[in-house]
Amino acid sequence: MGSFGNRVFRAAKLDAGLYAEVEADKGAIRQALLVVFLYGISAGFGSISKAGLGGIFMTIVMALVGWVIWAFITYMVGTNLLPEPQTRSDYGELLRTIGFANSPGLIGVFGIIPGLMTPVFLVTTVWMLVATVVAVKQALDYQSTFRAVGVCVIALIVQLLFSAFLAFIFGGVGGTGYAA
Repeated sequence: MGSFGNRVFRAAKLDAGLYAEVEADKGAIRQALLVVFLYGISAGFGSISKAGLGGIFMTIVMALVGWVIWAFITYMVGTNLLPEPQTRSDYGELLRTIGFANSPGLIGVFGIIPGLMTPVFLVTTVWMLVATVVAVKQALDYQSTFRAVGVCVIALIVQLLFSAFLAFIFGGVGGTGYAA
């Protein structure tokens, strides 16, 4: 059981032990939710020049909804389509670990600095995807990093298709366009 700040820092450092810790700690769901919420605020402020104040709220909502959907898709793909023999997991484990994989997104607030929004969001997105691979590998008890990458790629494609469908149906609701 680590402090919240320590856990966020370790998650951003891609500490596999942290992801194993929060996988096992059912009480860490509140902390995972807080990480995703803070990520949404950070990304919203980082993109305020493009999305305005309303964009902050929309980015928070997109981060939270995206987290829940991403964890569900990852759980389904990882436990049903690409499990390893030792894979034993539940949806809560994916919610907790993937929630903490949003920790690198907290630097998104630096996108508020003129000229840095795109580079900050690019670095943040890649870093969060790598953290998600570490999180998925731990939560699904995988031996293979390649398999964890495969699960994340499939989940990303499904989530992007789902998001595109929703944007088509609802006419392209705003936001920053990135949420893990």
